[in-house]
Amino acid sequence: MKALLKLLAVIVVSLSFCGCATSGPKYSELIPNVSNLPADTGRIFIYRTAVMGAAVQPEVKLNGDVIGRAVPNGFFYIDKKNGTYEILTSTEVDRKLSLLLESGQTRYVRLNISWGFFVGHVYPELIESGIAEKEIQDCHYTGTEMTSAK
Repeated sequence: MKALLKLLAVIVVSLSFCGCATSGPKYSELIPNVSNLPADTGRIFIYRTAVMGAAVQPEVKLNGDVIGRAVPNGFFYIDKKNGTYEILTSTEVDRKLSLLLESGQTRYVRLNISWGFFVGHVYPELIESGIAEKEIQDCHYTGTEMTSAK
């Protein structure tokens, strides 16, 4: 029984360090190369600075469509037309955030983690741009492609 508990502890510790975003360019490196927004769109940056619970990386959905994953120390973005959008993450429970996006506007959503019964809960929080731009600087791009408005 002790050997099983030791093995389980090693697995948990190993998983807590896997999946951290380290391969994409940092926000500070990528931003100068990102195109300007078309006149009728806004941009939503979604990022996660917390490494705690690194193995917990649920999908992030925007109005029901998967747009990325909640990767520790990672970020991605999406350009969308004006409108109201719902960002959802789901582990044991669904966590939602609704936001209004206007033309030319950039919004920042930080993915936080809290303890759950079986697994951590990742929840989206709208962050002021001045704070977010400081927090996201060292995060790495985790998107699969540059996203565009639809």
